[in-house]
Amino acid sequence: MPTGLTKDAGWQIGVARTLDAPLPVVWDFISGPEGLALWLGPGAGLDPRKGARYETADGATGEVRGYRARDRVRVTHRLPGQERETTVQVTVSPAGGDAAAGRTVLRFHQERLADAGERAGRREHWRSVLDAVAAALSPDPAAR
Repeated sequence: MPTGLTKDAGWQIGVARTLDAPLPVVWDFISGPEGLALWLGPGAGLDPRKGARYETADGATGEVRGYRARDRVRVTHRLPGQERETTVQVTVSPAGGDAAAGRTVLRFHQERLADAGERAGRREHWRSVLDAVAAALSPDPAAR
């Protein structure tokens, strides 16, 4: 089977980065307005209740499938003009399993992609989101 193709979820992609910020800081950012705009889309707001719908300013829609504060968010996601929806999961965990270390692993995983081409495009998208989150959380003003 080609890399990224699963038996049950179709094509998928996952990207992760270790950030030099404590888990609560990373969580508060990615679940707040500025972070949601980066990974979900401009104007996004999430009600953490399962089944809650959302819509972004650019017309992307979906619903919350799971939400555990300071752990993970799982949503469906449909871009404007597409009939098919994908599933996006965002997770945070302490780097090295040590929450006191002050470093956090941020992961984005998307499944139910159409093909290898969409998978490659989403990999670049998620990498750019990670770059933007790292820059936003950087203590160095030059990185922002």
